[in-house]
Amino acid sequence: MAVTGSSGLIGTALVAALRERGDEVLRLVRRAPSAADEVRWDPASRHLDPAVLDGVDGVVNLAGAGVGDKRWTPSYKREILASRTDATTAVALAVAAADHPVRLVSGSAVGFYGDRGDEELTEASPAGTGFLADVVHAWEAAARPAVDAGASVAFVRTGIVMARDGGAMAPLLRLARLGLGGPLGRGRQFWPWITLPDEVGALLHLLDHPEVTGPVNLAAPAPARQKDVAAAVGRALGRPALLPAPSPALRLVVGEFAGEILGSQRIVGHVLHDSGYPFVHADLDAAARWVVG
Repeated sequence: MAVTGSSGLIGTALVAALRERGDEVLRLVRRAPSAADEVRWDPASRHLDPAVLDGVDGVVNLAGAGVGDKRWTPSYKREILASRTDATTAVALAVAAADHPVRLVSGSAVGFYGDRGDEELTEASPAGTGFLADVVHAWEAAARPAVDAGASVAFVRTGIVMARDGGAMAPLLRLARLGLGGPLGRGRQFWPWITLPDEVGALLHLLDHPEVTGPVNLAAPAPARQKDVAAAVGRALGRPALLPAPSPALRLVVGEFAGEILGSQRIVGHVLHDSGYPFVHADLDAAARWVVG
C-alpha cells in the first residue's frame, strides 16, 4: 500500500496500522528519502511516475496543508487548495496509467457540505457554499483521471478527528484540562466527530472493499452538538465545561477559520454503515474517555 501525507496525524496512525496487519507500506515524501520504504515525489509538479505503483494494490492519498494550522491569509488559502488538487491530480494520473488495478482512497472532508444547520447530510446531499466547500469540490474533481480510467475510487469526507495528541481537538482538550472547555459560540452547531482509531479503521476497511466507490462520510453514527462534545470531554476529565467562548472572541483569535468551527454539519454516514464497518467508538462518552486516556 502507498500513502501520501504519511507524516500527519492520520497518516502516521494509518501507516502503523497497515504494518501491524502485515501490509508493506510505501510512503511518498517530499524530502530526500531517509528509509527504504520512502519514495520522493513533488506533488506541486502534478506528476507521479506510474512505475512507483508497481506492486502497489492501493493508495491512500492524505496530502494537503492543514486547514487549521495557520490564519487564512489569501496566500495560505491558495496553499490549502493547491496542496490538495496538485497532489490528487498526480496520484490520480499515476493510478490511471498503472498497468494493473490500483484502489484509490482519496482524502476529502465534510467541509463539502458547508454550514447547514440542523439539516441531515448524507453522501447524496448536494455541495454547500463557502471556501472549504469550494476546496473540497475541486479536491475531489482532481481525481477525475482515475475515475475516468475505471479505477476504484472512494472519497473519504472526514469529520472532526478526536485524537489524544494533535489534530482539531487539541485546543479543546487544552482548555478542557483547565476547566475552560465550554461551548464554542452557542455550542448548538453539530460537530461530525470521529475518533482516530475509527478514522484509521475506516480507511483500512475501504482499502479492503474496493466495491465501495464515490463519497463516504467518515463520522460517528450519533451526530452531536458541539456543546455536547465539550460536555463529554469535561465529564471524562472530571472538569466542568460551562464557560462559553463567544463567537467574536473566537473570530479574533483564529480569523476566518472560526466560521468553519462555528458552522454546523449534521453528518450521517450511510455508505460506511451499509458496507459493514463496525465502529470502535460509536458512543460519544466512550470516545471522550478514550481521548483523555
